[in-house]
Amino acid sequence: MKISVQKLTLMAMLVAIGTLSSHIFWIPAGVAKAFPVQHAINVIAGVTLGPIPAMLVAFSIGLLRNLFGVGSLLAFPGGMIGALAAGYFYRKGRKYVFAAIGEWIGTGIIGALAAVPVATYVLGSKTGAFFFVAPFLVSSVVGGLLGWIVLRVLHKNAAAGNWLEEKQGKTV
Repeated sequence: MKISVQKLTLMAMLVAIGTLSSHIFWIPAGVAKAFPVQHAINVIAGVTLGPIPAMLVAFSIGLLRNLFGVGSLLAFPGGMIGALAAGYFYRKGRKYVFAAIGEWIGTGIIGALAAVPVATYVLGSKTGAFFFVAPFLVSSVVGGLLGWIVLRVLHKNAAAGNWLEEKQGKTV
């Protein structure tokens, strides 16, 4: 995996936005905290960076949020799987909506199910698997739509649209 200075800079900017926005906007969801901006960043990172760097961005945001005391350990399975799926689905479909769908499936379903062992063994929660699916899915749908809208707006901007087309090929 080749990482350029431009890619590292974009990764750092997305980590900063994701970490700072977690102090401003989050929704309580049982033992988890829902961060729709995190899901939007997963979609944007999946499109602009690819699956593995997007997963690294999600890991970094989750780690910083936990270090600052505003996150939960459930950010790791949910965010990382969602970012990986967003990048993978975008790579296969080449349309922004596929990245959002990947985020919904990755975080909303797979990440929610992966959070069950973390909640059970690390957090001591006795809740069932379906307890996590609803809040994870709602948060990822809202954030995925937000990320898709941001990408569409950036695509219409001359400079950002040219950059996106140059990086990824023609997408809509």
